[in-house]
Amino acid sequence: MKKTIITVVGKDSVGIIAKVCTYLSEKNINILDISQTIVDGFFNMMMIVDFTTVDQAFVEVAGELEKIGEEIGCQVRVQREEIFDKMHRL
Repeated sequence: MKKTIITVVGKDSVGIIAKVCTYLSEKNINILDISQTIVDGFFNMMMIVDFTTVDQAFVEVAGELEKIGEEIGCQVRVQREEIFDKMHRL
C-alpha cells in the first residue's frame, strides 16, 4: 500500500471537503483516515489516503490538488508517507 498524507488549510467555507473528496473519488484514491477541525474560522484537514491504484504520476496528482486548493482558497499539500515520517522525526 502506498500511503500519502494530504493536508488542507485555509479560511473555512462551504464545500472544501466535498471538492477534495470528489477529486479523490474520481481518481480512485481511497481515504484511509481523515481528521478535520475548524478553529476561529480557519479550516484544517489531514487525510491519509491510499495511492496504490492511481494511474497518474504522483507529481501530477499533487499539482491538481494544489490547483483545487487555489480555487477554494486553501493551501493543499500532498506528501508521501515515508517523507512525511522522516520530516517529523527530526
